[in-house]
Amino acid sequence: MFEITREEIDWGGRPLILETGRIARQADGAVLATYGETTVLATVVAERSAKPGLDFFPLTVNYQEKAYAAGKVPGGYFKREGRPSEKETLVSRLIDRPIRPLFVKGFKNETQVIASVLSHDLENDPDVVALVAVSAALTISGVPFRGPIGGARVGYIDGEYVLNPTIDQMEDTTLDLVVAGTSDAVLMVESEADELTEDVMLGAVMFGHTHFQPVIEACIRMAEKAAKEPRDMKEPRDMEEKDDSELKSRIESLAKSGLEAAYQEADKQTRQAAIATLRDTVKAELLDDTSGDEERNAVGGAFKGLERDIVRNGILDTEKRIDGRGLADVRPIVSEVDVLPRTHGSALFTRGETQALVVTTLGTGDDEQFVDALEGTYKENFLLHYNFPPFSVGETGRVGFTGRREIGHGKLAWRALKAMLPTREDFPYTLRLVSEITESNGSSSMATVCGASLAMMDAGVPLKKPVAGIAMGLIKEGDRFAVLSDILGDEDHLGDMDFKVAGTDAGITSLQMDIKITGITEEIMQVALDQAKGGRTHILGEMSKALTEARDEMGEYAPKIETIQVPQDKIREVIGTGGKVVREIVETTGAKIDIGDDGLIKVASSDGDAIKAALDFINSIVAEPEVGVIYEGTVVKVMDFGAFVNFFGKRDGLVHISQLKNERVANTSDVLSEGDTVKVKLIGFDDRGKVRLSMKVVDQETGEDLEGKPAEEASE
Repeated sequence: MFEITREEIDWGGRPLILETGRIARQADGAVLATYGETTVLATVVAERSAKPGLDFFPLTVNYQEKAYAAGKVPGGYFKREGRPSEKETLVSRLIDRPIRPLFVKGFKNETQVIASVLSHDLENDPDVVALVAVSAALTISGVPFRGPIGGARVGYIDGEYVLNPTIDQMEDTTLDLVVAGTSDAVLMVESEADELTEDVMLGAVMFGHTHFQPVIEACIRMAEKAAKEPRDMKEPRDMEEKDDSELKSRIESLAKSGLEAAYQEADKQTRQAAIATLRDTVKAELLDDTSGDEERNAVGGAFKGLERDIVRNGILDTEKRIDGRGLADVRPIVSEVDVLPRTHGSALFTRGETQALVVTTLGTGDDEQFVDALEGTYKENFLLHYNFPPFSVGETGRVGFTGRREIGHGKLAWRALKAMLPTREDFPYTLRLVSEITESNGSSSMATVCGASLAMMDAGVPLKKPVAGIAMGLIKEGDRFAVLSDILGDEDHLGDMDFKVAGTDAGITSLQMDIKITGITEEIMQVALDQAKGGRTHILGEMSKALTEARDEMGEYAPKIETIQVPQDKIREVIGTGGKVVREIVETTGAKIDIGDDGLIKVASSDGDAIKAALDFINSIVAEPEVGVIYEGTVVKVMDFGAFVNFFGKRDGLVHISQLKNERVANTSDVLSEGDTVKVKLIGFDDRGKVRLSMKVVDQETGEDLEGKPAEEASE
């Protein structure tokens, strides 16, 4: 019934098994990939024909984690997997980025790739397994895919690279890098690092590229046995091979000189307006109401091709950019902090025509985000949210929708900053950063990194070091290439590489790379990293004009947090039955209380007096009164033999009638009444552990200890 094809290799000390022919046989391609005991099913389905009028490739990649893969029931009310989690969205992008450039030009059929995690051993992260499974499924599907690709995770532990480190090993690594590519070239890099040098980062990329070659070979062997017949690509090939030299010549005569002039305009809006006018002129000349989609697409494609040639050849020939900059020049930068009056920290970072308004909010343990992951539920106390409203590029559009791009850019900035955050012990706050992109022409994610670093320092967050980021580009034609620092949007769109590097003055904290061509070399990556280092250093210098380190004090409206460590066996007493005691502390003082399982209690409030009152309350519960110490208390009950005084939190003690005064007292009620405030000294404990207090050895006006003084002086 089944025609099963399997390939198995030893990869990083664990078996990697690729299997097809048993599951999802109606898909164009389906591969079950198992690494250790983590299993991912990847399926590929492509429509048999393209929808009319499409001028783009409609590819959708969906990575999804099934809760049953880790023996869990989904959280929430409905107990069913719902909208994609942040990780699912990020891994979907991770897979999309290296495979999209490898589909044959001209293929416009709607294509859907789904990678489903079916089993998770809690050791091997499914993201790389999913990437490998998708590569294998595409390779056998018959769709025009110029793969396969491979992918690997690289760690860096004790000065050594580690291939596909386990989840436990990730606790010890200073690098989390995922690299993907073909047998010849690297196509995608995503990483988080702890101030590693450019040489270490480049070495990690090449290490990963070398060690995923066996995966590519396994995909090829599987395809040789089980691949479907290649799709009939006559229609796209005919479109590619059609002689359009006459069309190109007419468009050049109509628009070339105008485009060359437009691309000398440094201002983005002026440049775009000039290009739009030229495009309309060309369309009006070459098209009419009877023109079909194919003709319109041909004219549009030829116009874009002319733009591409003018920009790329202009840079290679003159080493001058669209806006007149040199290859390594960074646009003018303005860094401002404390730009919003009531926020905890704020910064406005402007680089050329890219601008990020970043706001820091300090929260307590109550504000931590619970993340329900396959590995288990955990709490995240560092959040970074990135918003890209349509007005930032002068357009109208949907507002309030968080797309994959927003999630991906926010996570890139999050990775760049995470290594420089203070420890929870040193800074027990929940941090939320929001980056509002108010202008965009170039890398807004790197502007977010710079603005976030400044906004946190403005809020008093003791960052280990400021962090800056820069986006690099590449123009490559044959053997000629130019690496561009701080790329514009047009240079990104018309170029061959998007290479983002963030870090401190000492090293890299995050690196993300997407390559649109297959000819990039180690030499080019080295040039890009070195050039990025110079740009990053320059940007850090510009940022230092606003702030060089965190402010000594937090803002007036930020919550203050102080901590107290209590014995674990006292936690129950602080919480009380059903939370009664901790609720009383909150209601009485107005402070927020966060109690950890380890006995670390965080007390937060914007009012210092409220924090002190809460700490005193907690101390009164967990601390033990000391013999010989004088306390102020309240009489709670008067008896014939003495009075009970509440003197230490909830603790009461007895002042025997003989300890009321230095003279004989006939009745306790002659001296004390309930509610009186008195000063008492703890003189000891009786045989049953009951507290013994004394009033007569304490001056009731000054609180002075009279014990040991001459009798006549004590009685005065």
